[in-house]
Amino acid sequence: MRSEQEIMSLVMDFAEMDERVRVVGMNGSRTNDRVKKDLFQDYDIVYIVKDMSSFIRNKDWIDYFGKRLILQTPEAMTLYPATLGNWFSYLMLFEDGNRIDLMLIPLEELDAYLGDDSLTKILLDKDDRIREKPIPNDRDYHVKKPSAAEFDDCCNEFWWVTTYVAKGLCRKEFLFAADHFEKIVRKELFRMLEWKVGVETKFQLSVGKSHKYLDKYVSKDVWNRILTTYKLDSITACWDALYIAIQLFRETSIELAKNFGYHYPDYDEKMSGYLIELQKFDS
Repeated sequence: MRSEQEIMSLVMDFAEMDERVRVVGMNGSRTNDRVKKDLFQDYDIVYIVKDMSSFIRNKDWIDYFGKRLILQTPEAMTLYPATLGNWFSYLMLFEDGNRIDLMLIPLEELDAYLGDDSLTKILLDKDDRIREKPIPNDRDYHVKKPSAAEFDDCCNEFWWVTTYVAKGLCRKEFLFAADHFEKIVRKELFRMLEWKVGVETKFQLSVGKSHKYLDKYVSKDVWNRILTTYKLDSITACWDALYIAIQLFRETSIELAKNFGYHYPDYDEKMSGYLIELQKFDS
């Protein structure tokens, strides 16, 4: 595997040689001093360029960075429509295991890039266009305190969708039930747990993409209970996971409601009874 120095030399040498590239930036975990470096970190590189269409018309220039295992260009895909406007990215996994996510941004959108992400680090500015170089930090990713409405919406969505899971289990529609549990019930549970972490850390940190650092901030008991909810290999296991998730959600949301001075929804008791009645149809 090529070293960090080798990869960064390639990135910077190309930028220096190509007069179309005017600014080079870096984002992601490699600019975050709170993240421990490892071999699996991507290189999130941004080239701010002139004549962007010339890059896109002929992608042979990306061969400069090495032999690839696979390439993805999200903004050119049909199944997943582009969401970045004029920005265009090349996600490259190389034969040596390194990965570079290289984004092109038109020069006229430099200011938009500088204001887009707090984890931005400027590596090159050929024309001294940037008066104050940003100092990367992860503030944009910190857990944020919910408003009363956001707290209520989370509770409502969680309890509402528990009925989808339960009905799916009663009908023996395993995939339907598991899908709603994973995509919505678990999502709202983790949202509530993130807010709890936020309270305990004064909303000064991130739990990472896909909650990947959550285990570092919850108790061992809570973490072990979370892990048990991933056993979804049968109807019975799904019922067990649902009730464990409900109990975790209830404990956490009641605690947070008191902490924030928010109203905890009074439909908990009624909904719990309703789910128990539904489960009788699964017997």
